[in-house]
Amino acid sequence: MQFGRYYEEFEVGAVYRHWPGKTVTEYDDHLFCLLTMNHHPLHMDAHYAETASQFKRNVVVGNYIYSLLLGMSVPDVSGKAIANLEVESLRHVAPTFHGDTIYGETTVLDKRESGSKPDRGVVSVETRGYNQDGTMVCVFRRKVMVPKREYAASNVPEGVDPERPSFPEPR
Repeated sequence: MQFGRYYEEFEVGAVYRHWPGKTVTEYDDHLFCLLTMNHHPLHMDAHYAETASQFKRNVVVGNYIYSLLLGMSVPDVSGKAIANLEVESLRHVAPTFHGDTIYGETTVLDKRESGSKPDRGVVSVETRGYNQDGTMVCVFRRKVMVPKREYAASNVPEGVDPERPSFPEPR
């Protein structure tokens, strides 16, 4: 299975559909909120959400949905990345609720060779997240620095597969 792409493998306009999707549980949402110290009652307090919010139920914290989509895109987009350079924009366009299943897809918007280092390039992408009904819930654009294939192959010791790490022999 391919994990990420070299610069030459990206084509402007290509769309990568990320699989599998992820059903968001209450546990996922609460754990992410607690780990990031986001204790807003809209995410953590069912009574508050029912009585004081327009949705009448807990809303999944948006940064979890962003992180989930970013992670889903790694095998297709940034698995070989040298660096994630920038998140240009991030929009949460519809709420996500416990029990929703999130699916993602990424479109390559642009690519350019590095002006200072000939061994790499910068790829601009847009990732969109949808729930099980096809409603877009999140969209973001980012820039990723990726190596060129020739450079990656030339810096690997003989006998080593650059696509697979070597592991120590068991004792």
